[in-house]
Amino acid sequence: MAKASDLLVAALEAEGVDHVFGIPGEENLDLIESLRTSRIRLVLTRHEQAAGFMAATCGRLTGRTGVCLSTLGPGATNLVTAAAYAQLGAMPMLMLTGQKPIRSSRQGHFQIIDTVGTLRPLTKYTRQLVSADSLPARVREAFRRAEDERPGAVHLELPQDVAGDATDATPIAKSYSRRPLAEHKAIARAADAIRAARHPLLMIGAGANRKTTARALRGFVDRLGIPFFSTQMGKGVLDETDPLWLGTAALSDHDYVHRAIDAADCIVNIGHDVIEKPPFFMREGRRTVIHVNYDGAEVDAVYFPQLEVVGDIAEAVWRLGEALEPQPHWDFAFFDRVRAALCDQLAERSQDGRFPMACQRIVADLAQALGPDDITCLDNGLYKLWFARNQRCRRPNTLLLDNALATMGAGLPSAIAARIVHPARKVVAVCGDGGFLMNSQELETAVRLKLDLVVLVLRDDAYGMIKWKQAHEDYPEFGMDLGNPDFVKYAESYGARGHRPASADELLPLLRQVLAIPGVHLIDVPVDYGEDDWLLNDEIPRLSAAVE
Repeated sequence: MAKASDLLVAALEAEGVDHVFGIPGEENLDLIESLRTSRIRLVLTRHEQAAGFMAATCGRLTGRTGVCLSTLGPGATNLVTAAAYAQLGAMPMLMLTGQKPIRSSRQGHFQIIDTVGTLRPLTKYTRQLVSADSLPARVREAFRRAEDERPGAVHLELPQDVAGDATDATPIAKSYSRRPLAEHKAIARAADAIRAARHPLLMIGAGANRKTTARALRGFVDRLGIPFFSTQMGKGVLDETDPLWLGTAALSDHDYVHRAIDAADCIVNIGHDVIEKPPFFMREGRRTVIHVNYDGAEVDAVYFPQLEVVGDIAEAVWRLGEALEPQPHWDFAFFDRVRAALCDQLAERSQDGRFPMACQRIVADLAQALGPDDITCLDNGLYKLWFARNQRCRRPNTLLLDNALATMGAGLPSAIAARIVHPARKVVAVCGDGGFLMNSQELETAVRLKLDLVVLVLRDDAYGMIKWKQAHEDYPEFGMDLGNPDFVKYAESYGARGHRPASADELLPLLRQVLAIPGVHLIDVPVDYGEDDWLLNDEIPRLSAAVE
């Protein structure tokens, strides 16, 4: 006979779990004791929200379910934002929360909320574990749901009395499964549409960010020579230094990539997810749009594809490639001109000497300091548009940004998780001052774990993206400015090292220096968003419109 909490940990081990992130409470002390003797590493965090972001990022990077835990009540509600982050971002994550005894309790309703009901709209699966004997089935089902396409968040609640129950149940082994394959007539119709097109174009979305799909897409593009662009969460699936790359749909419209989209008469959407901001606006009769994904297209006012290829994406892409040959009537000359103009524009401000710094210079300097396999984790703010648009990723999941929930506060926790998953790679968190201070306490977690990590804090002493939107919509400036601590001293108070460049030319050497020195480093970089409204809403649309 085993204790239920021991069985739960054994089930987590059977699922391949390496880390559990979170903060314990008195209701899950049995579980903590079971973890103490497990090979699974408990990573104690300073806030449950950060624990959830870390678990979700582990799921994003590995494809296996990341796990976080909290106590009941306030600990559980602190996981709500992280649940939405994983659910909208398609990151497999399991939340384990505690609860008062369900058979008898002498504390009335103290701290008790309906956690299962609270998390139901934000998860694929949520259950209270009411008996030790049913625990293996619940855990196996939770992991299956979390990892099935489309991946997302799941939740199990373990009451205090159930955790201590005895059982002779054992973990349930994973089953072997294959995703359904696309129907051959759908492949044939899609191939016919691509073959007949004059200006076909490939779009890579978040659902394509899987290893086998990336390999299949590489073969597809090499075989057919069709140009491609990506959504923000599809960046790096294909090497963006490739001569067929046409950019990232970081803006909603009127960028260079949108000129190529407007010229395309057939767009093949690989792994498009309507949770991301629309990469283009569909208009009736303009072009044929082919949807290739694990699930059928969710029809939206701006997305209603004419053809759908539903099934395993990698296999569908491979079969499409085998069914096609390059066509003599395919014409990519305009796409080539768009690419040349885009690349010229991307290089234009990469050496901008302004201080406080321009985001384009920060993106360029960081790209020079990091290798192709190193990882940049973004929080959420105006700088995210510049990283999405200007950084040319060479590998999948090397620019971790959130274009689904787009929450603030995830950048530093995400970077901590990335460093844990990939200890041989350099990892940099890029945060605005607003987002950084939402989970800045996790600097202590990084220091305690003895991680090598660089945190770039872009400081404008305001909620800069909303301030930019406020100005763009001609509202008077109000309610956006804030005060900040001395970030260098703040980092040092946690045992990290703080740095502050005095000019734009000092950032790149400083980045190279701190990336070579072990430990946690914070760099306080003053940033200037003053020209961004003009650049994003006037200058870039004007320049892109000039491409003929």
